[in-house]
Amino acid sequence: MSPRKKRSDIRPAASELRQRLLRWYDAHRRDLPWRRVDEHGSADPYRIWVAEVMLIQTQVDTVIPYYERFLQRFPDVGALAAAHLDDVLKSWEGLGYYARARNLHQAARIIVERHEGELPADERSLRTLPGIGPYIAAAISSIAFGQPVLAVDGNVRRVLSRLHDLPNPTTNTLREVGPSLVVGRPGDVNQALMDFGAVVCRPRSPRCPACRLGSLCLARAHGTADRRPRRRPTRKRPHYDIAVGVVWRDGQVLIAKRRSDGLLGGLWEFPGGKPEPRESLQAALIREVGEELDVEVEPGEKIATVDHAYSHFEITLHAFHCYYRSGTPKPLGCQEFAWVQPAELNRYALPAATRRVLERLQATDS
Repeated sequence: MSPRKKRSDIRPAASELRQRLLRWYDAHRRDLPWRRVDEHGSADPYRIWVAEVMLIQTQVDTVIPYYERFLQRFPDVGALAAAHLDDVLKSWEGLGYYARARNLHQAARIIVERHEGELPADERSLRTLPGIGPYIAAAISSIAFGQPVLAVDGNVRRVLSRLHDLPNPTTNTLREVGPSLVVGRPGDVNQALMDFGAVVCRPRSPRCPACRLGSLCLARAHGTADRRPRRRPTRKRPHYDIAVGVVWRDGQVLIAKRRSDGLLGGLWEFPGGKPEPRESLQAALIREVGEELDVEVEPGEKIATVDHAYSHFEITLHAFHCYYRSGTPKPLGCQEFAWVQPAELNRYALPAATRRVLERLQATDS
C-alpha cells in the first residue's frame, strides 16, 4: 500500500477551486470594454476576438484606447472585411506586432466569404483562421459560446502552475484539468483565472496573504510560489544601427511600403537599412536606397537619432535629410513607393520609430 499523502500534497479539487474563483470574480472582476453583454446577457464574439488579438503580448491598459477606437472604425466583421488593409494598419498604428492586424483583416474576409459573417463557435474551426492559435480559439469558444475549454494564457499558466506546484507545465498538461474546471460558466472561469493572475497571483510579489485560493495552493504550502512557474533566462537582444533618408524632390519626400510578409509588413517608412561592416551610415544610406528603389541620393544633415526596442532586437535609427540626384524609383526591395507632401505623411501607417523621426522633422519645420 502506498504511503498516505499529506494534505499539502493533495491537488486542489476542481469543484472547490471553481467555486472560489467564481465568487472572487463576481466580486472583483475588472470592468473591461470587451466584456460588455447585450440585453440577453450574450457577449459579442467579434469584440472578444479583436480584444484577444490586441492583448497578445500587450498590457490591458495599453490596449483599451486602441480597442475602443478600432471598434468605432470597424464595428463588426463585415466592416473590417470591407476595409482596405492600409486603413486597418493605420488604426493599429503604435500598438505593434502588426502581423496581428494583417491576420485579423484576412480572417475577417474569410469569415464573410465562408462563414456568412459569423465567427465559428468551435475551437477546430476557429483555428483554421489566420492569427487564431490554441489560446485565442479557446478564449473565443469559451467566453463567447460557452464551450467547456480552458484558455491558457500567461496569467492562467501562472495561477495553475502555482496551485498545482508545477515548475514548468506545458499547455497540454494544464489543459488536462480543463474538463473538470470549466464544466460550469467556462467563459467566466477563464476570465476569473486571467484576472486573478493579473491582480493577485502576480508574476512577482504574489499577494499570497490576500489570496482566496491560499488553502488550495500547493506552491504556497511548499513555499515555492515565487518560483512557479520557472522563469526562462533572459537573453540579451542584439542591437543594429539603421540609416534612413528623408529623400526630397520638389518639396515632396519619398516613402516605401514594407513587403507584407515580413516585419512591420504593410507599413510605410523612410527608405534605408543596415550598414555593412566598416561602412559609414551615409555610405549605407546611399547603397540601401539604391538597392531598395534604384535611385541615387546624397545624404545631408542628420534629423534625428531614435532608439527603439522590438521583441527580439533593438535598433538605433539614424535619419538624415537626403537629396534626390537621379533615377526613376522602382519597388525593388519594397512593396511600393510614393512621393508625398510632408503634411500628408500623417495619413500613412508608420512604424513607431519612423513616427518619431516624422515628429522631429515636423518640429524642426514648424
